[in-house]
Amino acid sequence: MKQLTSYNRVAGYLNKIFDLLNQAYFESTLSRPTITIQSTPKAYGHFSLSEDTWVSKLGATHEINIGAGTLARPIEEVTATLLHEMVHYYNFENGVKDTSRGYTYHNRRFKDAAEARGLAVEHSDKYGWAHTAPTEELLDFIIENGLTDILLNRNEFTGFHAPGTGTHSGTGNTLPRKASSTRKYICPCCGNSVRATKNVNIGCLDCREQMVLEM
Repeated sequence: MKQLTSYNRVAGYLNKIFDLLNQAYFESTLSRPTITIQSTPKAYGHFSLSEDTWVSKLGATHEINIGAGTLARPIEEVTATLLHEMVHYYNFENGVKDTSRGYTYHNRRFKDAAEARGLAVEHSDKYGWAHTAPTEELLDFIIENGLTDILLNRNEFTGFHAPGTGTHSGTGNTLPRKASSTRKYICPCCGNSVRATKNVNIGCLDCREQMVLEM
């Protein structure tokens, strides 16, 4: 697969991951929303509650956004963010109120739905059950589907930015992530790579060389 260094390619890749997660964890019951890549200050992503956040001649959709400045995190973290927002989407579709305090405090309904779908959940006083991280099950899903890191990230520390005045009504993923839970091994000759959830000795059969851990 070509490296994920193009905005258009990354946007398509996020839709692919959505479809895979939808099939694995939601029995493909979620219609595809419009997945956007925009800046989300103090958040990794959000889900828009409005059913007509995006409109076209083909109809209207919700929005799931992945923070543009967070794309280059390990793929398991980006996938966990997308899955977090999909849990909000699933709960909304099924009439489950999973947040309060202006959609920031995640209650036990969110916790139960997230833990049933490959996410580990921890509690904080400010945001409730909103700390989500990939479980071993989700890591296995990522490896089995050959998902790879996104090599594109919006530089949000430079440049001129005009202040915005818009508001957003939705649910967000606002809490810090843990370090990567997988390891990436690369062939020093051809550059082929694989992921593993633990330290392994692995070789590239094409080059007959031992693969090395990416630092």
